[in-house]
Amino acid sequence: MTRTLITGGLVITAADEVHADVLIEDGRIAAVAAAGTQEWSASADRVIDATGRYVIPGGVDVHTHMELPFGGTFASDTFETGTQAAAWGGTTTIVDFAVQTKGQSLHAGLDAWHAKADGNCAIDYGFHMILSDVNDRTLKEMDLLVESGCTSFKLFTAYPGVFYSDDGQILRAMQKASMNGGMIMMHAENGIAIDVLVEQALQRGETDPRFHGEVRKALLEAEATHRVIKLAQVAGAPVYVVHVSAQEAVAELARARDEGLPVFGETCPQYLFLSTDDLAEPDFEGAKYVCSTPLRPKEHQAALWRGLRTNDLQVVSTDHCPFCFVGQKELGRGDFSKIPNGMPGVENRMDLLHQAVLDGHISRRRWIEIACATPARMFGLYGRKGTIAPGADADVVIYDPAAEQVMSAETHHMNVDYSAYEGKRVTGRVESVLSRGELVIDGREFVGRAGHGAYLARGTSQYLG
Repeated sequence: MTRTLITGGLVITAADEVHADVLIEDGRIAAVAAAGTQEWSASADRVIDATGRYVIPGGVDVHTHMELPFGGTFASDTFETGTQAAAWGGTTTIVDFAVQTKGQSLHAGLDAWHAKADGNCAIDYGFHMILSDVNDRTLKEMDLLVESGCTSFKLFTAYPGVFYSDDGQILRAMQKASMNGGMIMMHAENGIAIDVLVEQALQRGETDPRFHGEVRKALLEAEATHRVIKLAQVAGAPVYVVHVSAQEAVAELARARDEGLPVFGETCPQYLFLSTDDLAEPDFEGAKYVCSTPLRPKEHQAALWRGLRTNDLQVVSTDHCPFCFVGQKELGRGDFSKIPNGMPGVENRMDLLHQAVLDGHISRRRWIEIACATPARMFGLYGRKGTIAPGADADVVIYDPAAEQVMSAETHHMNVDYSAYEGKRVTGRVESVLSRGELVIDGREFVGRAGHGAYLARGTSQYLG
């Protein structure tokens, strides 16, 4: 039995902030006690001095796309590089999206993603399932996936011909989830209408990256958000709307939650810190910021921060889906609709949200709540992940709240040739990271390994009783 003692730090969870010592035994939190009240150091195999540091749960990022095929190419982070970068940024659990190929079974899609991830991850991981083809066979398969620990399913009102599902397919999947306890996740944009606007923009010669944001109207995000909420209400199912970017969509979520509906929303750092100003950068540089839902004008940011404070938005994930500027984003030169949609961010989330604490947007405990505890609860991992408490996995981050850093592609560990936050100065930085009690980052040195990460069979959402 190995014993690690973390001593002298300020332990922050979603519920408490307390100066405490944390004892770890065989990969789990054994005890948390007021600093200096126990004589544990004599029996510890390793003592970590966290004086002047925060001791926080490892981040839980429930929206990543490692190695995702998209637009004729693949996301540039593998499960090995992407999970290492996540660890550098204080995230110790990801839930990635396995993809069902049209005409194939859900299990075939899940098996394909296990083949990519198993044995390659530096941190623990689970999967959601993207439903690309809703039919009687795949609806039956949903029950089997829930039983085996893949308990959430993503559908799209966007990307006709690729991932798009019509209202009837979405309703049928939601009805199935209402019976088996699964969580339906929705990419909510009116893709049929957007495709019309894309075609019209290109006909006018509007080909630059900024037009990606202009055709993907905020009202079309709001319309689709309203529609999927009503479909979920008809089905008697919960719904989780991913990457909310527009104030009009937040208003739809808030209205539904005020009615007591089991409706949940996620946003991402890019919508909180970036805007259409970035999409409009000259010389095709704006392509770096093409993602869907798109970046919005800065005035939308206030509504997103307010939604996080009022709990109308519950989770901040990254939608990490990196494509290199050279050779990948460049596929869309002369036609913004061919730019691969996605941005890097899995390494930046915890630091950006800590900066939001310093900027007065959220409290320290809310930081941990939206980045660790709530995503773990939302997707059936809490108790094991997302907190520092006896019995939980020892996924622990020693965080230096005073360290200053400048975000840059020169220093990040994501396998992508640019940073979406190039030159941004933030205060706060990960110092050391433990995953199930094993050091992965030790004093700003990577000491982990591919294959340490374990697959997580998840329970159903802990928000659904």
